[in-house]
Amino acid sequence: MRKVDCMLKNKKLAAAFILFAVWIYSMWSLLHILLYPIMEAGINEQWLFVLTEDGLIKNLVWTLPAVLLIKHFSSELYIGIRELFSFHKGCVKYTLISFVLAAIVIGGSLIRRHGFQISGDFDVSMLITSLLVGISEETVFRGFMLNSMLTGADTKAKQNTALGINAVMFLLIHFPRWIYKGMFVSAFTGFGFITVMLLSVLFGIIMMRCRSIWPSVIIHSVYDLAVFLFA
Repeated sequence: MRKVDCMLKNKKLAAAFILFAVWIYSMWSLLHILLYPIMEAGINEQWLFVLTEDGLIKNLVWTLPAVLLIKHFSSELYIGIRELFSFHKGCVKYTLISFVLAAIVIGGSLIRRHGFQISGDFDVSMLITSLLVGISEETVFRGFMLNSMLTGADTKAKQNTALGINAVMFLLIHFPRWIYKGMFVSAFTGFGFITVMLLSVLFGIIMMRCRSIWPSVIIHSVYDLAVFLFA
């Protein structure tokens, strides 16, 4: 955390950042170890399980604390809360990137499957995940975490460092889910971990340039939906 401390000039913000990081990684791991196996055994409908997990629990554990921290430290953050959660005309051009990423996913599917074909596994639970995960993950990892690290990033090199650290942190939060779903090894052998980190950097750059979280939320959600539909 030394590099993070160097970028977070405000000691209270630095302490809040570290405590929040410890909270979110420990709670997310414990939920996958202790609670989600019980929930999955007890909830028969997959859409209801996803709605409870991503809509209720994740927003209580992830999004709500992040929003409260963004509000509390708004004046010290790289982008204040009002600007961060606003959608202005300058945001529109960045949201168009979602179509580019979707086209890449569809193109890869066409090559692999030798034709246009929607995944037979797609269901309403995946649609719910696509809509909710973009909001929660972008609020936490770009809206608060990256936003906090950028407060002391007064050079291009420091901004790139903040983007790199944020990408690693974003990758790490996927580990509990990958382990729980038995995808951990394949995420590395299939180089999925690189995609996660590159997307994190992309979302971060877009937030910095647009000074709003909404383009990243939209792009994230559209990309996830495209993956569920065609990958």
